Amino acid sequence: MNILQLSERILVNKDWATVLFVLAISIVTLNKTVFSVRFNEFIKLGYSDKYNKVYKDTNNLLSWFTISMFVIQLLSFSFFILLLLSYFNYTQTDNYITYIQIITFLFVFILSKFLIEKIIGTTINSESLVDQFNLIKVNYRAFLGFVLLPINIILYYNSWPIKAVFYIILTIFLLYNVFTYYFLVKTYQKTILGNLFYFILYLCTLEILPYYFMYYWVTKN
Repeated sequence: MNILQLSERILVNKDWATVLFVLAISIVTLNKTVFSVRFNEFIKLGYSDKYNKVYKDTNNLLSWFTISMFVIQLLSFSFFILLLLSYFNYTQTDNYITYIQIITFLFVFILSKFLIEKIIGTTINSESLVDQFNLIKVNYRAFLGFVLLPINIILYYNSWPIKAVFYIILTIFLLYNVFTYYFLVKTYQKTILGNLFYFILYLCTLEILPYYFMYYWVTKN
């Protein structure tokens, strides 16, 4: 006698993610259309620093292009963190509540860090230099978010995430951050050498400790 065994079919609702991916792609398409020259220079940031030299005016921090690419960065980083937490069984990829928590935390973290840097820059009379630092970091990380977008889409809609993929991406992220600081030091070496103590203090308090505490908070909670 055959025994009929029923198994529950779990339907995963990924519509919310699809909407966000479409939104992100639409922003990229709009930027490519409206700012074609700037966009073409931006996508070369992986191997050329021409974009930073051409658009070095700190007013670019509040330009539509920079803000919109920051939105792409925010969406991409949040999706990758969601995928990473899902892979290590902290949550599920379809959990939009967790995604909202991640993107909110990430936005508050970045904004708080930016405001603290502005305050410190004003305090030590180096506001212009800090703004230049922030602009370059925003550019490089926006580029990283742009590159990460298609990778997120592939990983999100496939149930076979490879452990090596996550570690490769994390390694690239770390190396890319090192490259960013190398470019900063190379560009502003005279100013940095003249304020070496403040620069080391800046790296320790605003570039190392925040990420360490964020890592500690995620792993412990």
